[in-house]
Amino acid sequence: MRNFTGKTAFVTGAASGIGLALARAFATAGMKVMLADIETDALAAAVESLRGIAPDVRGVACDVADAAAVEHAAQVTVEAFGHVHVLCNNAGVAGGSGIDDISLDTWRWVLDVNLMGVLHGVRSFLPHIRAHGDGGHIVNTASLAGLASGLGFSPYATSKYAVVGMSEGLALQLKPLGIGVSVLCPGFVRTRIGQSARNRSGRYGSAPVLAPASAGGVLAAQVAGLIDAGLDPDVVAARTLSAIRDDDLYVFTHPEMHHEVEARFAAIRSAMARTTPL
Repeated sequence: MRNFTGKTAFVTGAASGIGLALARAFATAGMKVMLADIETDALAAAVESLRGIAPDVRGVACDVADAAAVEHAAQVTVEAFGHVHVLCNNAGVAGGSGIDDISLDTWRWVLDVNLMGVLHGVRSFLPHIRAHGDGGHIVNTASLAGLASGLGFSPYATSKYAVVGMSEGLALQLKPLGIGVSVLCPGFVRTRIGQSARNRSGRYGSAPVLAPASAGGVLAAQVAGLIDAGLDPDVVAARTLSAIRDDDLYVFTHPEMHHEVEARFAAIRSAMARTTPL
């Protein structure tokens, strides 16, 4: 997809962080943009901040864990702008990790948002993109944590591994239809994902309180520091737009973290090499 001017993008998790940066990049490229987010006040502020860049920017409240809410957001977007060409399933949350406190509620919450939220977006928008025949592109936000699980036993890493696999399979089936797929796998980016619990629905119970000295507490503090020192979201958005233009499947933003992925691949290659024919 080489030309963005006059086309429409839909972005989830668009009130802040990578989502807002993507929306801003699309608006700057001359697109109509629908921002979707669960935080209504932040969403309204985000939409207002982009009005000076492009006039065709709107917002819709949406909990991506709710299939009906995503379907509603899709209908609102089509009614507002007509055809949708770029779908960014970007909304995501971070939950606890480790083996000391395996909270089923936290696992369900993270998987519902990070994995099912992507599926809900594909399910709601793909039939429309296929039907209008103009082609398009789907961007699913995963993470380097979806390729190398340095976080340990984690619902976040598990969800991101699944998004990578989903995107790879989707790309195979959509390429003949003229629809591209990219999976965004950044490292640490300056976002508010560390404060994800602010949007945790009551149906998932309360977020576990981690003792600072516990393994989970120490890891959380380390990750928070890396996020604060992370990459600017606008850099991630620019790389994503380039990937859409070039029809790249994998979108990486942190070349200095190559060794983490390579370690996993090396272990897999070594195990395969030791496998004897049956």
